[in-house]
Amino acid sequence: DTLIGIHAAWDDVQTWHAIRQAGQRFTARHYLHALDLERRSDGRIALRPAEYRVYVPLLWRTLVVSLSLTGLCLFLGYPVAYLIAHAPPRRANLLLLLVLVPFWTSLLVRTTAWIVLLQTQGVLNSTLVALGLIADDSRLAMVYNMTGTMVAMTHVLLPFMVLPLYAVMRTIPRLHMSAAASLGASPVQAFRRVYWPQTLPGVGAGSLLVFILATGYYITPALVGGRSGQLIANMIAYHMQSSLNWGLAAAIGGLLLAFVFVLYLFYNRLVGLDRMRLG
Repeated sequence: DTLIGIHAAWDDVQTWHAIRQAGQRFTARHYLHALDLERRSDGRIALRPAEYRVYVPLLWRTLVVSLSLTGLCLFLGYPVAYLIAHAPPRRANLLLLLVLVPFWTSLLVRTTAWIVLLQTQGVLNSTLVALGLIADDSRLAMVYNMTGTMVAMTHVLLPFMVLPLYAVMRTIPRLHMSAAASLGASPVQAFRRVYWPQTLPGVGAGSLLVFILATGYYITPALVGGRSGQLIANMIAYHMQSSLNWGLAAAIGGLLLAFVFVLYLFYNRLVGLDRMRLG
């Protein structure tokens, strides 16, 4: 009666049930919570109600975004690496320097710069309005959403794709393409059957590096992602810094690590780590 007088929640059976579960020496409560599951009073494990499912959709969003970023960085980084690898030495050094320049600036500064560029009254929207491509009252929403997250993270992660690709491409003799052409292969056939297979180790190294970094990124989505652009790392940070539910944060982090490790093993079986190299 004393406890009920302090707070009505002490009269709820679920409160005592939660205390009983959390009071055990070893408990899977946090792992179940991280998987949007719950243990019922009869001991059964079931899905939480739809309105309380947060972590699995967020984890799925993180994986989809990480895969999309990996593909986008490969699409943009492959031509850049090819251009650097086959340029004259002085031009190659200059282009490589431009790739490395972002590392000279703080990640926080680079991310903040994208807010200035992408916001409603930012540089990009103002330029589009000045060119007459969009109306002043219909400016594009490119920040504080998933678009902002994708654009900013692509800029941040692109060098991690370019550098492994460049390191591999510079070791491929140029005579290989000439030999394929002399045997009657078209430029497309020579690239597809001769050059592309030799760059797969760099593709694998860059893709694995970008994907793993993307799954754990925190600062960029926190600043430019808004509500719809948050990833699982932001939820881990929330439980570490705000809710102080360190057990749940550790459980989410452990599950994320396990999932990435499974993907790593799948990649090893599919491609082979012995083929992955940085030059």
